[in-house]
Amino acid sequence: MEFIRSGSRVNLETGRLSVAFKTALLVFAGFVAFFTTNSVSAAEDNAIDPGHTAFMIACCGLVLLMTPGLALFYGGMVRSKNILATMMHSMFAMGIITICWVVVGYSIAFGDDKMGGLFGDPMTYFMFNDVGWDETPPAGGNYPHIVFAAFQMMFAVITPALITGAFAERVKFRAYAVFIALWSLLIYSPICHWVWGGGLLAPGSEESPTWLSSVAGVGALDFAGGIVVHISSGVAALVFVLMTGKRRGYPGNAMPPNNLVLTMLGAGMLWFGWFGFNGGSQMAADGQAGLAMVTTHLAAATGAVTWAVIERMHRGKVSALGVASGLIAGLACITPAAGFVSPGSAMIIGIMGGALCYFAVVVVKSSLGYDDSLDVFGVHGVSGTVGALLTGCFVIESLSWTGIAAGGQQIWAQVIAVVVTWVFAGVGTAILIKLVDATIGIRVSENDEQEGLDITQHGEVGYNI
Repeated sequence: MEFIRSGSRVNLETGRLSVAFKTALLVFAGFVAFFTTNSVSAAEDNAIDPGHTAFMIACCGLVLLMTPGLALFYGGMVRSKNILATMMHSMFAMGIITICWVVVGYSIAFGDDKMGGLFGDPMTYFMFNDVGWDETPPAGGNYPHIVFAAFQMMFAVITPALITGAFAERVKFRAYAVFIALWSLLIYSPICHWVWGGGLLAPGSEESPTWLSSVAGVGALDFAGGIVVHISSGVAALVFVLMTGKRRGYPGNAMPPNNLVLTMLGAGMLWFGWFGFNGGSQMAADGQAGLAMVTTHLAAATGAVTWAVIERMHRGKVSALGVASGLIAGLACITPAAGFVSPGSAMIIGIMGGALCYFAVVVVKSSLGYDDSLDVFGVHGVSGTVGALLTGCFVIESLSWTGIAAGGQQIWAQVIAVVVTWVFAGVGTAILIKLVDATIGIRVSENDEQEGLDITQHGEVGYNI
């Protein structure tokens, strides 16, 4: 058989082969038309897309990594006799909160509205029932419902783990375990429903307004958890330390960090994981997710540098712990705004986060005298609040979930959302602390605190010297 090629023309000597070749071309064209039509239909029907699915799975892993990073970050800052107990707070949250989330937490956060948007129906997704792996989330997205539930699970895990830095070195482990399980179900999950599950504070619409959109004309913006994660955990941390008291010997006795190398490593892991935290909150592998990752990085960088500059001016030296704290402040501050603002605005937000959190940690805490061991309120509570308010100042209209540009109306909605979250998280946490203290007792004994929680709570030591 001989093929003679002239330009785009192909001559076949055998008529049978010519027919076969034409048939093959028709079949191939049919396949192309079929899959092209299906691809368009899939996009129109909001079907599962492998690219978006892969992106969300990767972001899920990044956010999970943040909790072990938090364990290192917190573990390095306490005294050596409490390093394991402190790291256990974060690591154990990965277990107990996961169980709570699957059983009923996800339903409370994203289930069908109950009582006018106060919480989701606990039975909607009980034990992950109807959380399919072959269907998209009810709220939309081109990836499986179970991937969305898993991604949100990682947020549920790290949020109560953040609180633990405030009461490090003085709380019974069993009291801690009961408290964070209750807090996750009764405080975190309802707030999550309010903001992300279509509840009280969500943007809403003219056809289906929420409480906040009815009051302020527009709902709250929280791209990745400034309100849901950082304000809720930061306010809970402040209430916890005010109600349970200071560590014995604070502030008179020196309580130096045992290993700042671990803290710096943990800070790096948190910075890395935050790309999934904020970028994944776009719920799609698109340009807005890319913007969220860039603004996240810029805010972390400017937060770290701002803290360092202020510390150098105030104390004469730049500390490793200060840089680590500054970058976390910048990250937390940009979280509610990450996908809504320009890179330039992100740098301003990072500067504000670094500066105001430094003031809260160094000046306010010393003046008021409360013992927030690892500065959870000073970093997360303050930066979450500042970031939520600045979101209303810098949001780009075309990127906003509410369709509202930066200005008075959106700022007013942000203020109301912040105040409501502060009150609910604060009062709810106080009630839970009273309940746990009355039934289990929260503080360890004076002797146990003196000996260290590693040995008294877990029968182990972090360092064998």
